[in-house]
Amino acid sequence: MTISEQIKILCVCSNISISELARRLGKTPQSFNAKLKRGSFTIDELISISEVVDAKFLRYFILPNGEKI
Repeated sequence: MTISEQIKILCVCSNISISELARRLGKTPQSFNAKLKRGSFTIDELISISEVVDAKFLRYFILPNGEKI
């Protein structure tokens, strides 16, 4: 699953449209949709998206021994 697909699902589960998410992030729906098509989000942008919908964004690797990086 791509990050863009995850964001679309997040919007459905959060009961907001992609356009509303864009507005809450201070972006135009057009520019946000273009970003979704490219799938080019920074970690900071993903954190902002999670904060806007009151969700948690976890970013780490888990090694075979269970260690998180």
